[in-house]
Amino acid sequence: MEKILVGNGFPMNLLRREVSIMPVDICEFRKKLKSVGVLSFWGHENTIGNASDFIGADLTPPQDRPVIGLDDEGYPFYHGKEFRQCYILSADYVANFRPAVGEEVSADKIKGWTVLKIEWV
Repeated sequence: MEKILVGNGFPMNLLRREVSIMPVDICEFRKKLKSVGVLSFWGHENTIGNASDFIGADLTPPQDRPVIGLDDEGYPFYHGKEFRQCYILSADYVANFRPAVGEEVSADKIKGWTVLKIEWV
């Protein structure tokens, strides 16, 4: 089964090729999830339940503290597989909230999520 790569953020220091980033309609994203599996690199245990509920799929990564790498061509490489696209769930915080440096944001500070699609050219 095809799997899509999903996480809570993508490290900018790993962008070595041209990319496009665009918001994705949540209904379309959920529909896509029904036909493919998810390979997650979610990095924050405190928000994983909230985000999983939002998309209707389990975002538990296959390992603790997952690490994304790059293949020889500069594409994301994770858990033995190369990807040409990745989906990021970006938290929509409650009004007037800004996390402190290094702060783990609690789920009650998140009012929703925006799905962003990163596509490598």
